[in-house]
Amino acid sequence: MSCLKRETLEMQEDKSYQKKVLISSMLGLGLEGMDILLLSFALSSIIREFHISSAAGGVLPSITNIGMMIGGVIFGYWADRKGRIKIFTYTIFIFAIATLLMAFARSIAEIYVLRFIVGLGAGGEYGIGMALVAEAFPKERRGQMSAWITVGGQMGTLVAALLAAIVIPLAGWRAAFIFGVIPVILSYFVRRHLPETKSWQNAHAIDDEKHVRPRMTLLMNTPKTALITLGLTIMSAVQVAGYYGLMNWLPSLLEQKQGLSVSGSSLWMISTIIGMSLGMLSFGKLFDKFGSRTTYSVFLIMSGLSVTLYTFVHSAFLMLLIGAIVGFFANGMNAGYGALISSFYPTEIRSFANNAIFNTGRAVGGLSPILVGYIIDRSGFSAALLCLGALYLISLVIVNLIPNPVTKQS
Repeated sequence: MSCLKRETLEMQEDKSYQKKVLISSMLGLGLEGMDILLLSFALSSIIREFHISSAAGGVLPSITNIGMMIGGVIFGYWADRKGRIKIFTYTIFIFAIATLLMAFARSIAEIYVLRFIVGLGAGGEYGIGMALVAEAFPKERRGQMSAWITVGGQMGTLVAALLAAIVIPLAGWRAAFIFGVIPVILSYFVRRHLPETKSWQNAHAIDDEKHVRPRMTLLMNTPKTALITLGLTIMSAVQVAGYYGLMNWLPSLLEQKQGLSVSGSSLWMISTIIGMSLGMLSFGKLFDKFGSRTTYSVFLIMSGLSVTLYTFVHSAFLMLLIGAIVGFFANGMNAGYGALISSFYPTEIRSFANNAIFNTGRAVGGLSPILVGYIIDRSGFSAALLCLGALYLISLVIVNLIPNPVTKQS
């Protein structure tokens, strides 16, 4: 075989592998997004059926986030040590079976346990998928590929909205969770058709020769690295805090304060998700072209400004328009975290770094609805929006203080 033919064949194989990695990672995050939103739609029914308080029902998302944080650390470490694909399939399987069993839970205690297990599996998926994409694609395309994965998550929320609208009225909340078994099919596809990345295989072979194992201390082994890890964790927390703080409170608040009924319609969700998806895809391209510091700075400034626009909402149309704008900037940034974190850490701890940093930020940021509610009670709606906008300024300072990612990382 000539050198030219061999190179052509290798390029075709690489592209085929890249496509499979991207699709499987998108589906993984999409199914995670589907499950999280299904819980939101089912929450009121669960509260009624088990005769629990709203506070007790509100514990369910927090339990899921805690599970994600713990699962991210555990499965991130094992993915770096035993292989991305192998552990990825385990996390999908755990996530899928626990979601399916929700349909058969007979007590709120069982639901609490199952949501924690769902979190364990879902927390592992994020970092492993991001690490796979970072290693399968060249550095100059990491931003775009990370963006496509997060768009996959948004598609999962749309599927959940459709399932909830069709299945729950006809068959109840339990029937919706039966669809949680679908990811098992993805697990089979991934395990059967995807080998480990060459980058991981090379790093693993070197570690085996030296008889070393992935060291979690690499996230904190120098003062500089420790500051980078802390900074990225705070940025992740701000990202999640802004999302949950806005999405949990805005629809009901705008309905109460402005008398807007659009918050209860699918138009609100559709406009926001369209804005998010366009923002994510745009962010990925800008990230690759201009780098993380410039791109994040622009989006963070615009996020802080756009959030305050909600104070001027006085019609349903404006609410939809501003929802799309805020989604574009504030949630579009979510596309970059996988690429950003992957750029700072070597192959041997890349899954662990993504999971540990982003899921810790998710657990902390997920508490923001409590803080936002407190500010609303004490100081009003406008003050809460200003505080949310100010959060993005914290990330703006951090992204300009931490060094640019080390370009030599594999």
